[in-house]
Amino acid sequence: MVTMEISDGELVSRVQGGDREAFSLLADRWADRSYNLALSIVKKPEDAEDAVQEAFLKAYRSLPRFRHGSTFGTWLYRIVTNTALGKIRKNAREVFLDGPDDGNHKRIPEGLVDWTGTPLNELISRETRDLMDEAIEDLPLDQRAVFVMRDVDGLPASEVAEILDLSVVAVKSRLHRARVQLRDHLGSYFGEKLEPGRGGVK
Repeated sequence: MVTMEISDGELVSRVQGGDREAFSLLADRWADRSYNLALSIVKKPEDAEDAVQEAFLKAYRSLPRFRHGSTFGTWLYRIVTNTALGKIRKNAREVFLDGPDDGNHKRIPEGLVDWTGTPLNELISRETRDLMDEAIEDLPLDQRAVFVMRDVDGLPASEVAEILDLSVVAVKSRLHRARVQLRDHLGSYFGEKLEPGRGGVK
């Protein structure tokens, strides 16, 4: 007998009706993805765990006011992202996400690879993952959040814009600058690995 999985929307409605067990089901369903997102931003497992726990508590308290105009996943990702970024701001006193977009559009360096739509794990070998993680960690917070959600998690630009409360144009601008900075950080190593005609991505 096939059991139909209860949708996020139905579980949200149950929580709003007073069913606490329904929220446990939602939390279980989204725990791994939320943790991976938080870890990509804060980099430390213990900070990621704290961020997810705090985010889930905020989500539970806010669910009575949740409107079904957006998906639960997008709404939760926004809470997790803001909570993770808040931890970094608290520790490093860096504030980037809420600042104005400067609108700069630098020309993409020759040979810069467009990673959109390509799972990051397909581009990077195990030996270079640490190098890539370090490069991502060095990104400013506004660029890091966009890069992680867009190029690592593969979320559409429109969804990233909704999560971060930005325009799609601002998301693309920050993603562009993140890619440029990563290219500069990684230098010739990835230039050789990804250069067309040498087994890389075209």
